[in-house]
Amino acid sequence: MQDKAKSKGGIEGEGSYSGTKAYDEATARFIKDGKVDKAAKEAKRAMDSREAADLKSAEAKGKAGDPRGQDKPR
Repeated sequence: MQDKAKSKGGIEGEGSYSGTKAYDEATARFIKDGKVDKAAKEAKRAMDSREAADLKSAEAKGKAGDPRGQDKPR
């Protein structure tokens, strides 16, 4: 069976199988290496700091679906 990425000249589009695989592997390594608790503590520290407002603003932009403003009419 031919690799779907190769059949399209390496372009996979939004449904990137290799990107999904790499993400899943990195996430599994992160969990296996025991980094979750440290990351959670750092996130809590950040949310209790002066940067909390900036983080909440960035989260709201991300949830809005267009964090970079690319869908604005030109």
